[in-house]
Amino acid sequence: MDFKHVPVCLEQCIEGLNIKADGIYIDGTLGGGGHSLEIVKRLDGGRLIAVDRDSDALMYAGEKLKAYSSKITFVHDDFKNGTAHLDRLKIDKVDGILLDLGVSSYQIDNGERGFSYISDFPLDMRMDRTQYLTAFNVVNEYSESDLLRIFYSYGEERFSRNIAANIIKARNERSIRTTGELAEIIKSSIPAKYRYADGNPCKRVFQSIRIEVNTELAGLYDGVIGLAGRLKPGGRIVVISFHSLEDRIIKQAFKYLESSCVCEKGMPICVCGKKKEVLLITKKPLTANDAELKINPRAESAKLRIAEKI
Repeated sequence: MDFKHVPVCLEQCIEGLNIKADGIYIDGTLGGGGHSLEIVKRLDGGRLIAVDRDSDALMYAGEKLKAYSSKITFVHDDFKNGTAHLDRLKIDKVDGILLDLGVSSYQIDNGERGFSYISDFPLDMRMDRTQYLTAFNVVNEYSESDLLRIFYSYGEERFSRNIAANIIKARNERSIRTTGELAEIIKSSIPAKYRYADGNPCKRVFQSIRIEVNTELAGLYDGVIGLAGRLKPGGRIVVISFHSLEDRIIKQAFKYLESSCVCEKGMPICVCGKKKEVLLITKKPLTANDAELKINPRAESAKLRIAEKI
């Protein structure tokens, strides 16, 4: 299957990065390479560090970006480890960072990857297929209380208790092996009058399992803070999130970076020594325009935030 992924908020991202021809940039979520292509086209003497957890993404995007390979360093890892790779590459500061969070269209549409509740394939959901933990492990090995926790915390699913209990009941008979089997359990756990009240009834549970498998939220705050600390003055960090849990973390990270003091309220003088590190270019998140939504409906939930290093 071809790695097809329409880059979200492309024009806003490129404009937001304010690219310098001789600058060093990080695309921390390479995906299909759409954002990276537009970045590297604008480089003359500059360099792009292209990072992704998914080896398929690195392979397909590497082919797409082949004409610019002399300007690109590809890294197979989670962008949250980006500062370690900058150290390894002996790069102190960068001019811009782009993070397009969430799952790619390719990963969703390729049923064999086990992300989709539309098809029926083995439960997987790993972005990095070299790791051990899969959706199968979560669904079949986690305790009822842990399932309840992730469905409620990561999916904000109101029927988490019913779904967790029914998963335990089903797997006591035999292992739940496919996305289709899990989807049927979820549907049967939600009262009929609420089942399709907010789109597909499986989306929140599948999202929560995907987040758990790929530790998408764990370390996100620290990862963004760490990378932002490697920006040159005037350098920018651009982040696209796709659900409220991600956006909340990015908002909090940007608020911390913008703060000149993080002492507890009531302290007579500042003792923390925190200095303001960034200016917020976007006071409120940008969203996809109508023209983009016609081409790429999946951009509907995208929220884009931009900050500039002081």
